[in-house]
Amino acid sequence: MDQLNKYFKRSICSLFIITLFFTFFAQDTQAFSDQVIQRGATGDDVIELQARLQNYGYYHGTIDGVFGWNTYWAVRNFQHDFGLEVDGLVGDELKKKLEQYTHFDREYVYSHLEKGKDPDTYGPKKGPEGLPPPGQRDPGNLDERAQKEKQQKGRQREEGQVQRQPEREKAPAQPAPEGGAAPQETPQSAQRERNIGHVAPAVNIPAGFSENDIQLMANAVYGEARGEPYIGQVAIAAVIINRVNSAEFPNTVSGVIFEPRAFTAVADGQIWLQPDETSRRAVMDAINGWDPTGGLTHYYNPATATSQWMFNKQPVKRIGKHLFVR
Repeated sequence: MDQLNKYFKRSICSLFIITLFFTFFAQDTQAFSDQVIQRGATGDDVIELQARLQNYGYYHGTIDGVFGWNTYWAVRNFQHDFGLEVDGLVGDELKKKLEQYTHFDREYVYSHLEKGKDPDTYGPKKGPEGLPPPGQRDPGNLDERAQKEKQQKGRQREEGQVQRQPEREKAPAQPAPEGGAAPQETPQSAQRERNIGHVAPAVNIPAGFSENDIQLMANAVYGEARGEPYIGQVAIAAVIINRVNSAEFPNTVSGVIFEPRAFTAVADGQIWLQPDETSRRAVMDAINGWDPTGGLTHYYNPATATSQWMFNKQPVKRIGKHLFVR
């Protein structure tokens, strides 16, 4: 009888320990679904992604379950620092890294969301507000607008002028404005709820572009702008896309690039050089909405251009060696 009582007590003790384990740690074992996540996705996977990135100091926005520009750049910076392919897509390899290095307290995050609160201070490893985590930043995140905003915030902080942001203002969805700055990620009340299964499908080739389009644009960017700063390479890709979307130009990538006298790289044969990975990444950033030109369709290099017609256009901005005009 005594042995039975001892066995029963040990069983109860073991059960209690197991219960405690799941109480404190189970929330971190509920990892991502199998879905590849990309910009534009919404739902539980994105909430977990934002919480994990914030936990490790990479994401400083609102945990709202909307994969917008702030989340996109946080993903890219994490990929860059951890030696992963920098494409802004959240696949199996990135998920494993996040699960290995970050913590997700599902109960804590969702309890705040259900109360209408933002768990903005979630995570003991959250970095200083407005500052990137240690490590070399992905050059795609260093556009002029972001730099100016960061400098302005720094000056305001020194002067004690920083005010608390208004509570969750609603803003319409829109593409990234000039300079590549992201539209504000704004949550909706329905997105506070658990939306498992509502993650938008993600693919490596964005809708509306073929692999041949991406390769051809990478060739053009490499031929026209290799050696230019990264933002300058994105700008060339953006010009190509702007022309495709303009009624004044052919409506295909190949039609725009091979239009007579349109690009120097086509005329001198550099279009057929093998592009590097940076050129392709610049194309993907432009396709994803980063347009450093602000919608322009023409540019030239003042040091090498010979077209008087181009010289008569109005200069708008200079990026690297290229002058972008309208």
